[in-house]
Amino acid sequence: MNTTASVDTDVILSAQNITKSFGGVHALRGASITMRRGEVTALIGDNGAGKSTLVRCLSGIHRPDSGTITLDGKVVEFGTPLAAREHGIETVQQNLALVEELTVWQNFFIGREKTKGFGPFQMLDRKAMRSTAESLLSDLAVNVPPVTSRVRRLSGGQRQAVAIARAAGWGSSIVIMDEPTAALGVQETARVESIIRKLQDQGVAVLLISHNFDQVLRLSDHVWVMRGGLAVAERRSSETSGDELVALITGAKAA
Repeated sequence: MNTTASVDTDVILSAQNITKSFGGVHALRGASITMRRGEVTALIGDNGAGKSTLVRCLSGIHRPDSGTITLDGKVVEFGTPLAAREHGIETVQQNLALVEELTVWQNFFIGREKTKGFGPFQMLDRKAMRSTAESLLSDLAVNVPPVTSRVRRLSGGQRQAVAIARAAGWGSSIVIMDEPTAALGVQETARVESIIRKLQDQGVAVLLISHNFDQVLRLSDHVWVMRGGLAVAERRSSETSGDELVALITGAKAA
């Protein structure tokens, strides 16, 4: 299969020839990937292949040295994670970026607090924030914790549900997930995977970074393989296998 995606009206995001260096280390050497609307796109590769750096460029943490990111047909530049979020790209990091001592609803609204009142006489609208968080969480997940629970009391799966629901709940068109089930047991992994499928059903494009090839083949529609700072191959998930993906990652098989 050709590693260069053709023009496709369903493509929501295209990253072309992205480079990024840190001193003498060339983390990305011209990586190119595309994502389609309502699809789960997997990004796989060995440690050091450039996956995390590419994700950080897409989410506004790093500014690429060169290359182009196109979103909905328009070239965009993200100087900060806030800029990426304003364009509808939300990221669920491995550390989840949740504040342990705050409640679920407070975590939903960090930096996005709702207020009521006028002019200088404004106060936090706690009732509206609790209600919104409850609605967003219940739309995506089952067995959800009360939004008044403190995050430190939640299980790993519940924390993932909160982080994903928060990312998906802000009108996001793309949600990036970095190893979302790496530290979870079988049941909690199944719940998180169910949430990912619900996002897809809602038309959200998901970029999934995972070392679990069974999960990649189970959840994704499209797979990009990274090696040496490049996206060296792409496959439709229904047309590949775990063995082929391993061979593509190691270079034992050409793209």
